[in-house]
Amino acid sequence: MEVSVIGSSQAKVGAMEVAYRELGFCSSSKAHPGLGKVFGSRSRIWFDQNRRWNNARLRLSPTNAVLSEPVRSTREVSGLAGRSKSFDAGVRLFVGLPLDVISDCNTVNHARAITAGLKALKLLGVEGVELPVWWGIVEKEAIGKYEWSGYLALAEMVQNAGLKIHVSLCFHASKQSNISLPDWVSQIGESEPSIFFTDRSGQQYKECLSLAVDDLPVLHGKTPVQVYHDFCESFKSSFLCSMGSTIEGVSIGLGPDGELRYPSYHQIAKAGTVPGVGEFQCYDKTMLSSLKQHAEATGNPYWGLGGPHDAPSYDQPPNSNSFFKDHGGSWESPYGDFFLLWYSNQLINHGDRLLSMAASVFEDTEIEISGKVPLMHSWYGTRSHPLELTSGFYNTCHRDGYGEVAQMFARNSCKMILAGMDLSDEHQPHDSLSSPELLLKQIMTSCRKHGIEISGQNSSVSGAPGGFEQIRENLSGENLVNLFTYQRMGAYFFSPEHFPSFTKFVRSLNQPQLHSDDLLREEEEEAAEAIPMTSESSINMQAA
Repeated sequence: MEVSVIGSSQAKVGAMEVAYRELGFCSSSKAHPGLGKVFGSRSRIWFDQNRRWNNARLRLSPTNAVLSEPVRSTREVSGLAGRSKSFDAGVRLFVGLPLDVISDCNTVNHARAITAGLKALKLLGVEGVELPVWWGIVEKEAIGKYEWSGYLALAEMVQNAGLKIHVSLCFHASKQSNISLPDWVSQIGESEPSIFFTDRSGQQYKECLSLAVDDLPVLHGKTPVQVYHDFCESFKSSFLCSMGSTIEGVSIGLGPDGELRYPSYHQIAKAGTVPGVGEFQCYDKTMLSSLKQHAEATGNPYWGLGGPHDAPSYDQPPNSNSFFKDHGGSWESPYGDFFLLWYSNQLINHGDRLLSMAASVFEDTEIEISGKVPLMHSWYGTRSHPLELTSGFYNTCHRDGYGEVAQMFARNSCKMILAGMDLSDEHQPHDSLSSPELLLKQIMTSCRKHGIEISGQNSSVSGAPGGFEQIRENLSGENLVNLFTYQRMGAYFFSPEHFPSFTKFVRSLNQPQLHSDDLLREEEEEAAEAIPMTSESSINMQAA
C-alpha cells in the first residue's frame, strides 16, 4: 500500500502543514484558540517543526493521486478496477467520523473542524471515512418521514475532500452520544414493552428492538424488517448519485452497538477489571413464546418455561453458579445443548433476515454490504466460553460456533466487520482467562473456510496497550483483512497523546520499507517551509 501524490514532495509537506495549522497543529507557540471548543481541551496539537520527513517514504506516482484527483465512479476507472482495488499491495485505511457528527437537528456538528480533519486525513494517505447514519435522527418524528439533509451535506464535504465513505446504518441507540431510537418507536415501546430485549429480572434493554419481533407488525402495522427495508430504500434513492463512487460500502446494524449479538452485557468492564459472564436475553414475551413452541416441538415442554435457572448474573464469574462450570456444568447437558442451540439460532436467523434484506435493496448498486461481529473474548480460556454463550454464539471447547455465522454471511455475499484487532492476550486481566488473539484467529479461520472477506476495526480510540503494534500484526501475513477502519475522530484522536502515534501507524502501513532515493533532501524541506499559508488556513475552528 503506497501513498501517491501529484507534484513535488515539498508541495505535499507544505499542504500537510496547512491542514495541520487548521486543526491546531501550530509551529508557533500558541495552538488554534477554537480547537479546544470543538474537539475538547486536550486536542491542542503542536505541529512538529522538524516533522521527521527524512524518515518517511513518499512514492511519487500519478496513479492514485491524493491531492487533486477528482472523485470518479468505478465505471470511469474500470480499466484500473476502481479505487477499491488500487491498493492491492496492502490494507486500505478508513477512519470513523464522530458518532454525533450529525446533530439531532440534522445539521453537521462543527463543520469547519470536520473539514479540517478530513483534509488532514487525506494528506496522511487515509482513503476514506466511516459515517454512522442514525435511524433515530433520519426517521425521528414519524414512520416513513425521512430527513437526510445533514448527511447529504456531510457526504458532499467528504467528496470535496477526495475521500471515500463507508456508511454504517445504525438501527440502535447510543447512550454515549445521547442518540435515541426514533421518537415514535420509543412511544410504541412505552405501551408495548415486549418489543425490547428483557432479562431474567425483567430489566429491559431499550437501545434496540428485540430480534424476536423482526417479522411482527409491531411498528404501526409494519414489521421492523419492513421498516428497515424502507429506510434503506430511502437512503439509496437519496444518495444514488454517490453509490459506487464516493459511497463504496454499507454496513447494516444487526443489534446492540450495531453488532450481531444479544445485549447480554450492558456495561463495559473497566480497564484491569474482570468482567462477568452477562445474562441471557430471552425473557420478553415473544422470545418466551418462541422458546415454548420449540420445546414442545422437541417433546420437552418443561424446557420451554424460561432460560437456564442456574446461570450467573451479569457481573458474576462462571463458577458462581452451576450452568457454566467447566466440569459438570449444565451447558453440557441435553437441556443445555437444546437451549443454547435455540438461542444462537435465533441470532443467526436475525442476521440472515437483515443481511438478506440489505442485499436485495442494494443488489443493483456497486457497493459492498457488511455486518459487524463482536469479539467476546473474556473467559475464552474456559471450556464453556460463557460470555460468548450469553451473547448468542454457541462456541465452546468442543463446538465451533462461528462456522454457522460465516455460512450466514456467505449466503448473503456480505463482508464481516471484526472489531478488537488492537487487543492482545498480554494486556488482558489474568483472572478473566481472556484471549482476544485466539478468538480472532478462530473467527478468521471460519471466514477463510467459507470465503468471507473481513474488514477490521480497533476496539477503542483510547487505545489498548500496544494497540498499534497488534493491529499491524493482525493486518499482516495471510489474513483476509483488506480494509481497516480506525475508530474514531474526536477530542482524543487529535490530541498530542494520540495523533503522533496514529500518524506513525499510518506511515508504517503505507511505507513498509525505506529507500534512500525516496528521502526528502534538506533543501526540499526548506522549500516546503517557504510555501506561504493560503487563505484556507484562516478557518475559524470554533463551533458554530
